[in-house]
Amino acid sequence: MTRAEFAMGSAVFLAVALAGTASVKRLDRYVAAKSAAPPAVSSPACIGEDGSWKNWVWANVPALSPKCAGKNP
Repeated sequence: MTRAEFAMGSAVFLAVALAGTASVKRLDRYVAAKSAAPPAVSSPACIGEDGSWKNWVWANVPALSPKCAGKNP
């Protein structure tokens, strides 16, 4: 490998690394702008009398949640 080939390869590697870093930073800003905070829930997640999840807005559910106290929201 000649010195010129090494210099060209190093320059290409550096350019690709910089482009990758810049795209990750831009993607982070894009995703942060698109994602919205989940709605505030006044009471914790619980299991209703019918076995359904209450006060939980996400697709996954917490394990071992308590039963809802009083009326189901």
